[in-house]
Parts: sequence; structure tokens; C-alpha cells
Amino acid sequence: MSDVLPLVEARLRTTLGEPDARAAVTFLGTDRVEVLRFQDRDQDGELVRYATLGMSAQPMADPTAVLADPVKGPRAELVISVRAGLADTDKVLRPLAILAASPQVEGVIVAPGASLDVGEPLWPGAPFTSVLVAEPGGLVEDLELDEPLDPVRFLPLLPMTPNEAAWKRVHGAQALQERWLTNGTDLRDPARRSVPLD
Repeated sequence: MSDVLPLVEARLRTTLGEPDARAAVTFLGTDRVEVLRFQDRDQDGELVRYATLGMSAQPMADPTAVLADPVKGPRAELVISVRAGLADTDKVLRPLAILAASPQVEGVIVAPGASLDVGEPLWPGAPFTSVLVAEPGGLVEDLELDEPLDPVRFLPLLPMTPNEAAWKRVHGAQALQERWLTNGTDLRDPARRSVPLD
């Protein structure tokens, strides 16, 4: 099923442009995961986007299933966007690869609304150790594959402070996203403070 990855990379290049850097990480007992870096601009300045490549080579399996289906099941890659030049965000490569390998390593299905925690700052000095998985389709469209394969979904990751992650566990992902929206939180600011949660 590794022939999925060239299609995934082509979709990323079509949407985000040519990557200006890439790194590969391999964990014991897992397939290689690459992280591609793309430079971009929005109305507020330079952005850098990091996208995984390799997570979608295998479908994510239901952790309660006795045998993993090698064909059917959700497929995804992860994308995180941050403002350029405000922090050493290139160090997010390894945490991002760890998250991308988690379906193979821990047998989890990564889906919108989930929290993923790497247990350490996403980059040096980052106030975030976890991310909220957001809804796909906004930045990179789903990649349809031939039947019976599920489409590859490109899941945006939104960094969360420990306080936000704890609040989300109680109130849910939707409530946290509404709180961010209400407060005009710049989720791409790599050094932002926690949103007011009282």
C-alpha cells in the first residue's frame, strides 16, 4: 500500500507548493514517517507548515479488533501551521513524527476532536505539549483513493496549552474551539498564551 504515498505527496505539493525541507524519522517496529516543511504567506505574514508523509500508508485499525484490516480503515496525515521566525519550530519534526506513528505504535485512531499529547514541549520553549485534532478539508482537501480504500484526510493540529487541554477534557473540543474563536486567539502564534478559561 506504499503506492498511496506518492499520491499523498502530490496532493500536498499541489496545495502547499514545493517543500523547502524534509526529514525522516523511523521508530522501532514502524514504517518510516517523513515530515515536509512548506513556507507560505497569509495576510499577517510568513507561515511555515509541517505535514507528515507516511502515516497514511496503512489504514488506522480499531484497537479492539483482533486482526487489523490491511486495506479498510481511516487514513490520515497531520498538518500543523505556525508563524515563521517567532520560535525554533523546526524542532516540531520529531514530536510530529511521534504523533503520526501513534496509530501503528499504540493502535489508536486519530480523528477530529481528539487530543494528542507528546509529553514534552512541541519545540524548545513552547507552551504546548499537546494538540487538538481539527476537522479536515479546510487547508488540504481529502484525497480519494480507489475502492475499497478510504480517502486520506489531512488533519490540522492546533497546539494546546496544558490548561486548555485540561479544560477541553471537561468541556469538549467544540467548546474549546468556540472559546478560541470568541477571544480571537491566533492559533498559529507559536508563543501564544492560554485563552482565558474562567
